[in-house]
Amino acid sequence: MKVAIIWSSPNKDGLTNRAAMQMKRGLEKTGVEVEEIVLNKKKIEACKACGNGWGKCRENGMCILPDDFANVYESLKNADGIVFVSAVYWSEMTECMKAFIDRLRRCEATHNHFLAEKRCMLVACAGGTGRGTIECLKQMEQALVHMSMRAYDRIPVNRFNSEYMLDALEKAGEVYADKLENGFDMYY
Repeated sequence: MKVAIIWSSPNKDGLTNRAAMQMKRGLEKTGVEVEEIVLNKKKIEACKACGNGWGKCRENGMCILPDDFANVYESLKNADGIVFVSAVYWSEMTECMKAFIDRLRRCEATHNHFLAEKRCMLVACAGGTGRGTIECLKQMEQALVHMSMRAYDRIPVNRFNSEYMLDALEKAGEVYADKLENGFDMYY
C-alpha cells in the first residue's frame, strides 16, 4: 500500500514539517510505503484560466503549463491514500498548496475523476495564534468535495497544542493505514 504525503511550508524546519514527518512515521510503522511531496521544492504555477476559463483541463483533464504539476498529480493517482499538510497563512493554505489544488480541482472535477472517493487526511499547522487552522481545514475539505474525495480526518495543529498533537499525528498515521487496508466504518 502507498500513501502520498503532500505538504507545503517555506520553513523546512518548522511545525508543518514536523507534523508531516510525524504522520509519515506513523504510516511507516505499519509498513506503508510513503511518498513525500514537498510542494515548496516543486515548480507549480498558478492556474492561468486559459481557453476562456476552461482550457485543456476541461477538454482532456490535462493542464498545459510546463511545470511539476503533472508528475505530482500522477503520484496522487497512484497512491492508495493522500495526506494534505499545509501551513496556515491568514486562515488559508499556503500559496503553493492553493495553486496546486486549484489546478488539481480543474482536472479532477470536470474531467478525470481519478481521485474520486479517495479517503484523505487533512492537517493544518498554524504558528501564530492558531485561530486560522479550522478555516484552513474547511477550505481544504471544500476542495476535496469538489473532486468527490473524502476527508477521513481533519487535524488542527498550532504552537499551543503541538506538544501533544505531534504525538497524536503519529498515531493518526497508524490508524489511517489500518483504515486504508481494512476499510472505513463510516459512509458519507
